[in-house]
Amino acid sequence: MCTVTFIPVKNNFYLTSNRDESAARKAALQPINYTINQTSLLFPKDADAGGTWITLSQNGDAAILLNGGFTNHVPQDQYRKSRGLIFLDIISSAMPLQAFSAIELYDIAPFSLVLFIDKLLFMCRWTGKEKHTEQLDPAHPYIWSSATLYSNAIIKKREQWFIEWLKKNPTPTQDDIVHFHQFTGDGDATNDLMMNRNNKLFTVSITSIELNDQSGKMKYIDLKNNTTHITQFPFAGSQSVASL
Repeated sequence: MCTVTFIPVKNNFYLTSNRDESAARKAALQPINYTINQTSLLFPKDADAGGTWITLSQNGDAAILLNGGFTNHVPQDQYRKSRGLIFLDIISSAMPLQAFSAIELYDIAPFSLVLFIDKLLFMCRWTGKEKHTEQLDPAHPYIWSSATLYSNAIIKKREQWFIEWLKKNPTPTQDDIVHFHQFTGDGDATNDLMMNRNNKLFTVSITSIELNDQSGKMKYIDLKNNTTHITQFPFAGSQSVASL
């Protein structure tokens, strides 16, 4: 939810997310298949609000949510609806990009939404006042960090870690990418990719999606419970979902 990478490798695409959350929140439910608005989606579920921060659709689309827009904001005491539920409203639509443009977001906390649709890549942001949509190059790798947790200086430092790692790993596997998300940093636990701020706010899970033309694979590492779940997700035309 708070550190995200997008990496194209030959005919595959990888989207990976570190979820940084308060220790007071319940552990998320492991990824399973849900049908929402007649759309088949694979995602881990937030046990508190019922939403999610990462999804894989059976048509091959994928999306990841980050808290915050372009800059940090002063949070309200209460919002109309959780961002994780808004996220599901958008990604369960037949046309998620258009759904983001149309959805009413008053009294919703700022967020950033990475959309990978029909092999096209978009960054959609809600600042709390305005929506912004930018089409990105899906042949180019990206890293994003939540504006609510990381300063511009730290975000730039993380981007440099990413650039240096890619130079050494030009064609990474999903396991390589997960390793990057879990172990990259300079020893500063408050800002390493797998972060920990006095055991009150820390990285609770790492979720990685691997996509090709036929299927997707979601690897979910629950760091609070020290468990790993791998789910193969065949795309349209196949009915089975297998968990390992």
